Amino acid sequence: MQPVITVQGDGSPPSPEPDPPPRRWTAPGPATRRKLLIGALAVWAVVITGLVVFRGEDSSPEQPAARPQASPSASDAPLTVAETYQTVLPSVVRITSTGKAGTSANAKSMAESSTGTGVIANADGTILTAAHVVDGAVAIKITYADGTTSAAEVASADVKQDIATLTPAQLPETLVPATLGGGLQVGDDVVAIGNPLGLTFSTTSGVVSGLDRVMSREEDGDIAGLIQFDAAVNPGSSGGPLINDRGQVAGIVVALANPTDAGTFIGIGFAVPIGAALGATGQGDGQTPPL
Repeated sequence: MQPVITVQGDGSPPSPEPDPPPRRWTAPGPATRRKLLIGALAVWAVVITGLVVFRGEDSSPEQPAARPQASPSASDAPLTVAETYQTVLPSVVRITSTGKAGTSANAKSMAESSTGTGVIANADGTILTAAHVVDGAVAIKITYADGTTSAAEVASADVKQDIATLTPAQLPETLVPATLGGGLQVGDDVVAIGNPLGLTFSTTSGVVSGLDRVMSREEDGDIAGLIQFDAAVNPGSSGGPLINDRGQVAGIVVALANPTDAGTFIGIGFAVPIGAALGATGQGDGQTPPL
């Protein structure tokens, strides 16, 4: 057998392969397009399903959804005098007494005129006021803050504490009872609302000047445990609310101190604490309501 001889060439590079002929693009037919559309829809459905599952798994117990949080009540913070006035004004009434038959010193101590003040203290419309405002009255008219009026009758009276309650014949369209309560300390801010000298729905402000004061009277004995304050009050203010800085009625104004017979304010007013006022009317135990 003869050996096979392989020729290595002369060292020059081999001739390049000829380029393949270009392919022509042919548009897919209707059947092919339908298959492509169905495939694309299927892929999109899988993607959407994956996103939904992923989001569902993300709401795990370790990452609970945020919930709304309760905001603190506005009454938790001290109110300005203007805010206190706006809060309690709808609960304040003007009391007009006519045909007074009483001649006691109690009836003359704060209201030589027939005008006084009261505060709506219950959802049934019961009004707290000073007893001397309606002492001996033949007729009583109530004027609400919205301007509407009603006749009223004395439901109860405790002359020893100078506190009375009235039952009006008609209630206003919107009844707003005051919030009662709130212990006071010397130096606390207070606001008084009333009808001094016939100036309806006036407000003044001051501080608690003293506690457990005793007011002497010629008739009906002394009144003990009173709040002394320096917010200005005058005849016509009797029976009005003394209000703390959270809009709570803390006392009922009953008198002012004056060494002369002028009967005008010189810087010392007195109020029955609201707990004692409620106790006098049989609606409380005589203790100051808690804060």
